[in-house]
Amino acid sequence: MAYPTQYSQFNSQSPDQSFLWSVFQRVDKDHSGSISASELQQALSNGTWTPFNPVTVQSIISMFDKDNKGGVNFSEFAGVWKYINDWQSIFHMFDTDNSGLIDKNELKQALSMFGYRLSDQFYNTLLHKFDRQRKGQMAFDDFIQCCTALQRLTDLFQRNDMDHDGWIQLSYEQYLSMVLNLV
Repeated sequence: MAYPTQYSQFNSQSPDQSFLWSVFQRVDKDHSGSISASELQQALSNGTWTPFNPVTVQSIISMFDKDNKGGVNFSEFAGVWKYINDWQSIFHMFDTDNSGLIDKNELKQALSMFGYRLSDQFYNTLLHKFDRQRKGQMAFDDFIQCCTALQRLTDLFQRNDMDHDGWIQLSYEQYLSMVLNLV
């Protein structure tokens, strides 16, 4: 089985440090020197007039919070900034109708480019799981959550697919351990 590629081919340029510092200061509402998940959620926009998905925000904070303090400092924020901008570029590339949402065909196109070969039924499952607005389409934040969840699950599967044939065999306890590690 060929495993999907990482999303690293989409790199944006790093912004000027003084610009980033001014953004950091505006987002850090309590002036603690650290941006919490709630501060980041308030600062982010998915373009649909709905709050950014708290699960996605917490996931982003967790990825960049190197000292596990529940927030990101300025140097960690630079990584968050780049990460979100990279995802924005990816999202806009596949939002071919410029609706601000990713529909099933656009999702198929995106995930195919990432190397996934999935059934139509599974795309319906993804839309059902990650379409918080129940419009049959995904907003920017839900698209990030979908893609990162799919990547984490793929990585987990790949670690257990020792002969790389696309099949794994697990005991019930191994399966539970895998799932609980994702929660």
